[in-house]
Amino acid sequence: MTFRDPKDPQDYVEGVLAQDKRIIAKTITLIESFLPAHQELARKIINKLLPYTGKAVRLGITGVPGAGKSTFIEALGMMLVKKGHQVAVLAVDPSSKRSGGSILADKTRMENLSIEEKAFIRPSPSGSTLGGVARKTRETMLVCEAAGYDVMIVETVGVGQSETTVASMVDFFLVLMIAGAGDELQGIKKGVLELADAIAINKADGDNIQKAKLARRQYETAMHFLNPASRNWSPPVLTCSSIASDPKGIEDIWETVLRHKDIFTDSGEFQEMRRQQSLDWMWFLLDEGLKERFHRNPEVQKQLPKIIRDVKYGAIEPTVAAYDLLFLLDNKRSV
Repeated sequence: MTFRDPKDPQDYVEGVLAQDKRIIAKTITLIESFLPAHQELARKIINKLLPYTGKAVRLGITGVPGAGKSTFIEALGMMLVKKGHQVAVLAVDPSSKRSGGSILADKTRMENLSIEEKAFIRPSPSGSTLGGVARKTRETMLVCEAAGYDVMIVETVGVGQSETTVASMVDFFLVLMIAGAGDELQGIKKGVLELADAIAINKADGDNIQKAKLARRQYETAMHFLNPASRNWSPPVLTCSSIASDPKGIEDIWETVLRHKDIFTDSGEFQEMRRQQSLDWMWFLLDEGLKERFHRNPEVQKQLPKIIRDVKYGAIEPTVAAYDLLFLLDNKRSV
């Protein structure tokens, strides 16, 4: 379809709902733009698309370096496409501005999935803050859902807080591990394991099968010491191989995701989880918006360089500086 008016949000909405990939891409480009006019248009489009979202399975995936995330995601995506699903793969990568990230390379490695008509792989937008990247990823997810993609795979490419952020926007959080790389419980934080709805030991093939089984037992023991997030679900530890010619265990992992959804739906936890996701997202956007308004405030922009210098060289206490800066917003106090 062609645009009647490139500034009319309805044109974008109709294109997304018609699964026009060109317009889907243009809509996501608007979301990723830093221009205020584009951001305003993107907000209008997202608002109109909201009634058509929420029906997809939202799966978050993280893993230690070398766990084979891109290979695993391609194996899972190809299996789902063959089952008739439409799959979107997105990334949260707060490190992309510094290191170039890995999602572009991941897209190159996902050669088979990237050319599938029913698949969509979107690199993470470059950004220096997790908040900005997460916001764009979340809104891109909603666009893809409205376009008919019924499985959303959100990958954490960076490290640290990105796992918590991704876990807050998905229904199922999978932690991908690898056996045979030294102490199996090293290299991943306890907090990440607490977020997991399941752990998968990847590369369980060839000479590595016995090591994978041992790692599985180790993680099963470790998970017993963690308090499960739900009384209705104990995170299982699975093994898999993502070799394209002979994948194993991928189907079991997908069945685990579906079983989790069924159990949570029956108990009412799924609906509550989605409601909590919306609330978390509102507070997240509020925090981001307040920071943005703070830095755009003319008086803050005028005073901030001097206050930073004063704090840096000990001329003013950080507590006093923060107090003064906050009061600059409503001009109740001058510095």
